[in-house]
Amino acid sequence: MKEIDWSNLSFGYMKTDYNVRINFREGEWGKLEISSSELINMHMAATCLHYGQEAFEGLKAFRGKDGKVRIFRLEENAARLQSTCRGIMMAELPTERFKEAVLTVVKMNERFIPPYESGASLYIRPLLIGTGAQVGVRPSSEYMFLIFVTPVGPYFKGGFAATPYVITRKYDRAAPLGTGIYKVGGNYAASLRASQEAHAAGYSAEFYLDAKEKKYIDECGAANFFGIKDNTYITPLSTSILPSITNKSLMQLAEDMGMKVERRPIAEEELSTFEEAGACGTAAVISPIERIDDPENNHSYVIAKDGKPGPVCMKLYNKLRGIQYGDEPDTHGWVTIVE
Repeated sequence: MKEIDWSNLSFGYMKTDYNVRINFREGEWGKLEISSSELINMHMAATCLHYGQEAFEGLKAFRGKDGKVRIFRLEENAARLQSTCRGIMMAELPTERFKEAVLTVVKMNERFIPPYESGASLYIRPLLIGTGAQVGVRPSSEYMFLIFVTPVGPYFKGGFAATPYVITRKYDRAAPLGTGIYKVGGNYAASLRASQEAHAAGYSAEFYLDAKEKKYIDECGAANFFGIKDNTYITPLSTSILPSITNKSLMQLAEDMGMKVERRPIAEEELSTFEEAGACGTAAVISPIERIDDPENNHSYVIAKDGKPGPVCMKLYNKLRGIQYGDEPDTHGWVTIVE
């Protein structure tokens, strides 16, 4: 294996040694299989290709200062995958099988887990797809679950820095009673055009309002939004937003810090009242928001007045990262140590 420059990894795909797979056939999940192939052999009429029966997850493994490898909140990822499966009528993988697969693939690719001081991590990508051949629009009878891993650096090249976002009203990511609460590929495909336009205009990501009224804050690109004011952590409550495991964790940490936590609809005009704000998710943990531009109304909500991340965002970020790497006590039992 060629020498990896751990400190300069991008957030991208790198070939590793093994992936793991479990097939669902005749009403039950089979044995865990280990593969070194990067390819999937699939029928051209598979339901994942025609009717979007596809779900995925994202989580990370971290190497600590003590040399131990920690995986963050894998049971939560298993539960969210199960929720997605219920939403689009796929076979649910039990939590214990999910955990078995995650631990196996991490152990088998241990040489790709970045060292502690690099700031990088091992990204874990579970995928569940309908593989049964079908032409009629109905759920498949066969499924494949697989996990591959890849070492990654920070999601944003600039690291932990405040960046600008832009409100889009031209596109909707998901409808209020649609698939927004599920982690399906279609939600991300629906965001690609808006995302590309935002990046071309110099923004980190697009900022969605609710699809029904265009009044309330929805998501920041592929991440959840939160705002800070009056010692309160505020995040949207909506039927079209993916329940972020990072956001759930940050809400708990905010409470631990003595802050109030509110999950409620947030009207766009409330953006002007926040002392700090951020987008949060597995990839970046927290991406502090400098400002949110509304070009259609020629208005800009400037949140980070000095252009830098605020003290609460910084504290939450450092606390969560500390737990992930083993530098902070895991008082909530979020971490699974790989034995």
